[in-house]
This record gives sequence, structure tokens and C-alpha cells, in this order.
Amino acid sequence: MKRKRYYYVIKIQFLGYRYHGWQKQSDTKTVHLMVDKTLRFVLKDLRFKSLGAGRTDAMVSAQEGAFELFIEEEPLTNLEVFLKDFNYNLPQDIRALSIEEVDAKFNIIQDVKQKEYHYVFAQGDKFHPFCAPILTTILDPLDINLMKKGARLFEGKHHFQTYCYKASEKGTYERELTRCTLEENKLYQANFFPKETHLLRVIGKGFGRHQIRLMMGALIQLGKGEIDLDYISNSLKKESTQVMGFIAPASGLILNKVEF
Repeated sequence: MKRKRYYYVIKIQFLGYRYHGWQKQSDTKTVHLMVDKTLRFVLKDLRFKSLGAGRTDAMVSAQEGAFELFIEEEPLTNLEVFLKDFNYNLPQDIRALSIEEVDAKFNIIQDVKQKEYHYVFAQGDKFHPFCAPILTTILDPLDINLMKKGARLFEGKHHFQTYCYKASEKGTYERELTRCTLEENKLYQANFFPKETHLLRVIGKGFGRHQIRLMMGALIQLGKGEIDLDYISNSLKKESTQVMGFIAPASGLILNKVEF
């Protein structure tokens, strides 16, 4: 007899600075590991499985991420009580935002309409150490106006193989970014932040491995004068053989939103 299964989408946020990414790994502290350890305690004897909407790199944070919870045989009787209990037992740097029951047709990976990422940074000085978990400091001065022009070059449909870490010939690299803008950071604020900070906003359905960090790395090189706008334009062509030599640090990258 086939077991009855129940399906839930849980939205979460987390500070990734002390975690080695989302995906569970042996002998390494990850967000998924801590989520499953907490679920095991809260759900007690219920059989369950969890699956994330995607993977984040080590030290990357999320303003709003998501995972699907599969429970065998018995449903959750009260979603509000579960959410409260789940949050009570999660580590301080992980918080569940909401829970929603879905049906068996829902697919946490394939049903993603778009994801929005932010990369937060400041430039030209050494800033307060408390900034480190969510803001990258580039010590060299950068041409921000030129970087804004460079960011716009990534918008639209392009071949992003140059911006995929350890790309193979079998990967899918034709992707579309509906938005890629570099703007003043007005979203993330703290009294120890420098007076002027910046944010790269990237929106698309899916991304390659380290894609946004490689894009940000190219923009940093552009801002330093190490490459020009033509270099970025040519790197987005299918025939490009360029290799991006700089991956921006992970701690400035934040998954802001996942839409289904």
C-alpha cells in the first residue's frame, strides 16, 4: 500500500557567515544540516525529507530562501504551532518566515519563476569588522559609474559559460537576466556601515555555479581599470574563450527572494 505524503513550502532567512553553504556535507556545518537536525527534534517520530530551492555557497546569506518539507503518513496538525516550535529550536542565525501546504505537483526546483540576488559592497578603505558577514570591502578605489554601465551589459539573454566556475561542455549556459543593476545600497543598513555602500541587484530564473560572484568579480576588475566594457561584452558571446580570474568574496552575496 502506497504511503500518504504531505508537502509544505517553508520560507527561511539565514546569516551564512558561519556555514559552509546550504547543502549537507560530511563533517561540515551547513544550513541544511542545521535545518534537518531541528526538524528531527521538532517532528519527533514523523518520517520526513527536505529539499532546498537551490544551493548557496559557503558564507552566502539569505533574506528569503525556501525549502520543501515532505512528511510521510501524518500531516502537520497546526502550521502556526509548528512554525513557532521550529523557530524556537533553530539556531539564532536561521529563522523560518512562513509555511504553506502544497500538493504533489509542486516542484521546489522546477517551479521557481525567478530569484533575486544582491551583492553588497563598499570601496576605498578599511571598514568596521562587524560589516564582514554581509558586506564585502574592496580596499582599492573603484569607478562606480563605469561599473554601473558594466552591470547593464549582463541584462538580457547571453551565453554565461565564462561566468560558470569549472564549466563543462555539457552545461546549460544560455540564460536570461531580467535585471542587473548596480545602485546605492538603501536596503541593508547598520550604524557601523560606512557612509556610502553599493548593491548589485541581479534577477533571473537560474544561475550557474558562482555566476553572480564571477560577474561581480568582473565588475570589480572593471572598476579598477583592469578590463574594459568591451571585455565584458565579448565574454558573453558563445565563442568567448575568456576565463574570469577573480571570484568576488562570498560574504557580500545575499539571496533576497525566491518566487514560485
